[in-house]
Amino acid sequence: MFIINELSNIVNNEVISFHMPGHKKGRIYEKLGYKNVLENLYKMDTTEILGTDNLHSPEGIIKSSQKKASRVFKSDYTYYLVNGSSCGIQSAIMSVCAPKSKIIVNRDCHQSVINACILGDIDIEYISCEISEDTNVLKGISISNAIDVIDKNLDAKAVLLTYPTYYGMTYDLECICNYAHDKKMVVIIDEAHGAHLGLSDRLPKTALEQGADIVVQSTHKTLPSFTQSSMIHIKGNRIDIDRLLNVLRITESSSPSYILLSSLELAVDIYENKGQELMKELLNKIRVFKNNINENIEIYDTNDKTKIFISSKNIGLTGYELENILRNKYNIQVELSNYYGVLLICTIGNSTKDFNSLETALNNVVKEDFRFTKLENKEYPAIIPKKILTPREAFYKTKKSVKIYDSIGKVCGECIVPYPPGISIISPGEIISKEIIDYLIFCNSKGMVVSGLKDVDLNFIEVIDLENI
Repeated sequence: MFIINELSNIVNNEVISFHMPGHKKGRIYEKLGYKNVLENLYKMDTTEILGTDNLHSPEGIIKSSQKKASRVFKSDYTYYLVNGSSCGIQSAIMSVCAPKSKIIVNRDCHQSVINACILGDIDIEYISCEISEDTNVLKGISISNAIDVIDKNLDAKAVLLTYPTYYGMTYDLECICNYAHDKKMVVIIDEAHGAHLGLSDRLPKTALEQGADIVVQSTHKTLPSFTQSSMIHIKGNRIDIDRLLNVLRITESSSPSYILLSSLELAVDIYENKGQELMKELLNKIRVFKNNINENIEIYDTNDKTKIFISSKNIGLTGYELENILRNKYNIQVELSNYYGVLLICTIGNSTKDFNSLETALNNVVKEDFRFTKLENKEYPAIIPKKILTPREAFYKTKKSVKIYDSIGKVCGECIVPYPPGISIISPGEIISKEIIDYLIFCNSKGMVVSGLKDVDLNFIEVIDLENI
């Protein structure tokens, strides 16, 4: 048994988790007295029978549970998602934007946004993202850029933004919401990494607090529900709820997992009854950890303090190397690595012991793995490629494989996604630049994983066969 054996090894070896899911191998359930519930959870794997209600037409226990979640997260309506946040993003977009319409999106959006536009035949106009030159951390968008794109695309039906970014960076979302609403646009927020923000005033404001109409949260990422379980929240009167639910019936399984639904209810219960106390403890643990780290370890200052980006630039290691060292020598798994460092997702499931182990490991890395030559700079290709075709048009065009450097100047036929975080560096229908190819080849040689390519070895890229259009 391949999958089960590997997962058993992770459990038995007690790998320390600074990655999603937020329950951190279920330890938070044991700590808070939910162990008995979890022990019987596999027996609760059922379907729509008498008494269990129906996710797509809730009138009983699911309806009551969702109402409680709506109250706890301060929405007007909340619906559980068992196909991850991707189905929520896709449903939000396609419920607001009709085929052939337009949506404004931050360039560093999740690939599910592009997939939704392929499915819904929707055109995209991008807002450029701000990127740290020192760390390649995605910082979000600027207000001026957002307003400029909105003003140039007043026919757009909606604005979709990622808030906070994967790296925990935020911006004045309320200002953008107000401006978009003045232009009669709906605001959809991918808050996949912000389900926990309402637990402390030491954290950024939630998207709902700042005026968003639809908010999609990955409850499993930063709160203690199971992987693939999420929520979609609606606030205000700009959303056609019936249309949204109709699209959800298309994008979401007709056989929803009651185990995932149960884990969402557990997360809501923990959020309401213990969340603020646990978040206060977590933020204090993070503060102590940062104060005790070797001065050669640079920690990037994130707006969401539960995200920690550790730059390995000053000690001469790539983030990919640091990730491997932490896992192989110290049994610590980070969320992701990029060329300059590693990202940690800290949640209310992390213990003091976790942070002590991380502190010891990092201080040892400085002593044992320090290199006296700093990393060379490698800029993230921030210029948005020229778009020739919409994502849907490109998806259905005839494609051909060409050698990777022969693709420069051609129209991309694939969604090329460094993963994680699942953000497309170039999408179908866009012109491939040398800057992008150089970046992909360089970072892949250092350890970056790239998904979406037919050729996983990065020797060839699929491009649109313009001769056969």
